Amino acid sequence: MAKAKDLVIVESPAKAKTIEKYLGTGYKVKASMGHLRDLPKSKMGVDIEHDFEPEYVPVKDKRELIEELKSAAAAAGTVYLATDPDREGEAISWHLKELLELPDDKARRVTFNEITKKVVTESIQQPRSIDQDLVDAQQARRILDRIVGYKLSPLLWKKVKKGLSAGRVQSVATRMVVDREEEIQSFVSEEFWLLDAVLRRDGQTPGFTARYYGKNGKKQELKSEAEVNAVIEDVQDAAFLVSAVKRGEKQRSPAPPFITSTLQQEASRRLGMTPRRTMSIAQQLYEGVEIAGQGSLGLITYMRTDSLRLSEEALAAARSFITGHYGEAFYPGSPRRFKTKSGAQDAHEAIRPTDVNLTPELLRKDLTQEQYRLYRLIWGRFTASQMANAIYDNVTVEVGAGAHNFRATYSELKFPGYTAVYEEARDEESAELANPLPSLNEGERLLLEKMIPDQQFTQPPARYTEATLIRAMEEKGIGRPSTYAPTITTITSHDYVIKEGKYLRPTPLGEVVTKMMKEHFADIVDLKFTNRMEEELDEIESGKIRWRAVLDEFYTGFDSEMTKAEQALEGVRLKVPDVLSDEYCEVCGRQMVVKKGKFGYFLACPGFPECSFTKPIVVEMPGKCPKCGGRILKRTSKKGYVFYACERGTDCGFITWDVPTKDFCPACGKTMFKRSGRGPLKSFCINEDCVNFVPEDKRMYKKKAPADKTKSASKKTTAKKTTKKAKE
Repeated sequence: MAKAKDLVIVESPAKAKTIEKYLGTGYKVKASMGHLRDLPKSKMGVDIEHDFEPEYVPVKDKRELIEELKSAAAAAGTVYLATDPDREGEAISWHLKELLELPDDKARRVTFNEITKKVVTESIQQPRSIDQDLVDAQQARRILDRIVGYKLSPLLWKKVKKGLSAGRVQSVATRMVVDREEEIQSFVSEEFWLLDAVLRRDGQTPGFTARYYGKNGKKQELKSEAEVNAVIEDVQDAAFLVSAVKRGEKQRSPAPPFITSTLQQEASRRLGMTPRRTMSIAQQLYEGVEIAGQGSLGLITYMRTDSLRLSEEALAAARSFITGHYGEAFYPGSPRRFKTKSGAQDAHEAIRPTDVNLTPELLRKDLTQEQYRLYRLIWGRFTASQMANAIYDNVTVEVGAGAHNFRATYSELKFPGYTAVYEEARDEESAELANPLPSLNEGERLLLEKMIPDQQFTQPPARYTEATLIRAMEEKGIGRPSTYAPTITTITSHDYVIKEGKYLRPTPLGEVVTKMMKEHFADIVDLKFTNRMEEELDEIESGKIRWRAVLDEFYTGFDSEMTKAEQALEGVRLKVPDVLSDEYCEVCGRQMVVKKGKFGYFLACPGFPECSFTKPIVVEMPGKCPKCGGRILKRTSKKGYVFYACERGTDCGFITWDVPTKDFCPACGKTMFKRSGRGPLKSFCINEDCVNFVPEDKRMYKKKAPADKTKSASKKTTAKKTTKKAKE
């Protein structure tokens, strides 16, 4: 009798396909499609009176899949539970074991830090039991969040408005955005001045710029125009002499490889990707992508990690690649090892390519544009992390004019080192000169061409972007790698925070809810308290404390706060102030307010129900309608797609997906357009009567090849037969 095949259960079909190829015919690989068992949606599902006993139920729309997995598990020899290698993955494996009623000797746990043949085949030979401490840590997090959500949300519905939600991490993230806005509003700007001297050598042009440093060798800030004028008057007739020329080398070290938070930050800065999109694309690269001639390959290691650790095998491969492609000079002589910050779980390696020899350009034709750009980022960061320092020639020139001092600094790249592969994006601009300094000598006299005073004002702290909010959450210990992206999605989807350009700003709703939380649930929105809760979850994972004890301690204080809040808010209804617009109602003349409906934001008369006048929010674009010369407005379709149309609507009929620009065609004078998308895109003329007209198929859009009608019809017929068979 033939030996029964072993069953491997993973989370996604893409991963299942890749792993089945590596394991061969003795294994059958199936996907659970995520969670198959969870707390019920219709009620809390936690028995607080009986030691926080959870009530887990099968996920409703996955009953057929559960039966299919039960059947496959019954026929299998061993069942390998190979869900993601983190707390949540461990919990999913535990739920599968319970749901499929697998005995301990039949259910084995395996994890894959990367989906490569070597790691998959080695891991399957080293199975283990389910780690109950990991499961308990995830159970504690899930139950904590369920208690907070199911107790607090109804209170928000009664006191603010229906449909709101509160959460242990999301409420803290919202508070951070609100607190930053309060800092900005209370900021008092102070005046200061910059003063530049444009200097040159006698008989030479162009000159160079030196910035005012101070007086008598001590740094001094100029606080007013009077102080600036006093300096200008002092140096007007003074001799400008080179007092010092300092030359030296400056070395810059590469950044460490990515962890979850830094990947999300850099993808936001460089690629304009939201954290959620970044993790979605990274998941695809981890699970496996079809590569021509090689089948499905996992291209990166597991992407939910807070560890900077790298395997010895990866370090050796990096050395071989760097010395082979760039030369010995580009390798630092020994592997770079980076210290993981204290408090990190350190369960997995840093995010890196599974094979450094699979360069982005080698894979470009097999990846989507987003996959390619993110893989290039990950590959470049890892490879650069193992390369030699970049070396710069640094020159600083100090110039004296009487008692006053001016300074100019210039850096020039001498040896590229790691920058040959990757250079980290920077939020701030460099203060160094862009143009080289002339070769100057100490004691040399310079000629003053002009003085350039520049009035400045201190700026308030910048609003958070998605990237900087993630960085702040990580620094303060709020959440964990797997929670950053979902948290930002939650606070924006619930209208506590909105995104304006790349910046996050709290809404009046977010401010009202946060104020209520700070007044009545101080612990929930306290950053230190939330950080401590994360540490306790880590202690549950390491087996130091019991999960039910943590829940009991938390609930004692939380229940007391709930009681006090309900008493204090008895009969109170918190009003969320309307956001006023610059438009006025065309029926009754009231100043209109911004409201949100099914299809997004719109303007409404505040006199409802007496006056029900509404109108869409108008976003005027640069340029003029090429048909009638009217304004071009940005519109959004019912399905959420952005398009551009003439303000006269059907009276004109102009509509396009292309984005209007502020440029005008040099031939016909009409507005130029560019295709939608990110990055520096070339503008073009869409006037068919113009010599510069660019047809639609030449505007760099990817056009789908015309489908073969016979093949298409055949595919549809096959699909119908398959569906019918599946139903039977």
